[in-house]
Amino acid sequence: MSVFRDLTSSLNSVRPGRTTMASVDVGVIVAVIALVLFGLLMVYSASIALSDGPRYESYGRFYFVGRHAVFILVGLVAALFTASVPMKVWQKVALPLFAIALLMLVVVLVPGIGREVNGARRWIALGPLNFQPSELMKVVVLLYAADYVVRKQAHLQGFLRGFLPMAMALTLVGLLLLLEPDLGAFIVIGAIAVGILFIGGINLKLFTTLLGIVMGSFMLLIWASPWRRERIFVYLDPWNPENTYGSAYQLSHSLIALGRGEWFGVGLGDSIEKLHYLPEAHTDFIVAVIGEELGFVGVLCLLAVFAYVVIRGFDIARQAMVLDRVFDGLVAQGVALWFGVQAFINVGVVVGLLPTKGLTLPLVSYGGSGIVMNLVAIALLLRVDYETRCMMRGKRR
Repeated sequence: MSVFRDLTSSLNSVRPGRTTMASVDVGVIVAVIALVLFGLLMVYSASIALSDGPRYESYGRFYFVGRHAVFILVGLVAALFTASVPMKVWQKVALPLFAIALLMLVVVLVPGIGREVNGARRWIALGPLNFQPSELMKVVVLLYAADYVVRKQAHLQGFLRGFLPMAMALTLVGLLLLLEPDLGAFIVIGAIAVGILFIGGINLKLFTTLLGIVMGSFMLLIWASPWRRERIFVYLDPWNPENTYGSAYQLSHSLIALGRGEWFGVGLGDSIEKLHYLPEAHTDFIVAVIGEELGFVGVLCLLAVFAYVVIRGFDIARQAMVLDRVFDGLVAQGVALWFGVQAFINVGVVVGLLPTKGLTLPLVSYGGSGIVMNLVAIALLLRVDYETRCMMRGKRR
């Protein structure tokens, strides 16, 4: 009942008007809207030719952009709800939400429930839509890790009560994700949780141990999987003829697209690589299409907007920490870490800096659950900022 009362009072307090507008970070909102709308445009550009191929011949030219628009609307509704809930309520429900997200990671592995695509079982079919539990876990893990740091503040220097419970939780999440398999999601989730623990003040030796375990696990998983190991080798030499027409096909065409774009691009809509040469052009490799059509300058502008959102996220976190709002500050830092790490990996893969890994560009790439959870994360960031501003002005939230 107390949670319901908090939610009701918060909904009543967030009304349109001059005071409310003065209590939100307009810069972040404008940057996020720009990224989402730009992403919608580029998803349309990158996917318009897919219906000409045999795989998507029954879909139509507007299939992907239409679905992407629907997911954006769903994400906006979810974001409005998220932003209306006080942070103290999110802190109360962090542990139950983590348990629910874990359960969903188990359910997605059940044959007949989890949907399998290209050998990976990552989606739960909800009528015409597919839900990806790993995307939900990204949001939930930052709430859980922030709450964990606050609850265990007195024990963060210890092993049994400070380090071990979180290490076990991350291990369980990692095992479930690797059974899908979804190593990319595990990397992002691990970065969020480990980053929050480090900022929260975990014992440095224990943090180093945890980081070593995580990195060692990644290396072991890569070496133990022949197809992952092959990705490493072809990434080191993508222009070898055997690799270019094999495992490095996607990377080589991504680099060709970026090369064709040069400084200012070939023009919006004029990409050649999206014409069935570059696989996943509207999802994981959308930056390659952006680079081809808008050039180096276009990609640089895109990265500048991302950098602004990430930097503002850390600024919002710092302001919350100054007012001793530890949970709020850690959540804001978790959102900034998430967007920064995932954007770095996505762009790094596209330009050949990192081995190929299936991660989308937040707020821009096509992806149902991804865009919804991205907008929910931004809503959490804006809620932290809103409550901090209200506290600084001595107003009731």
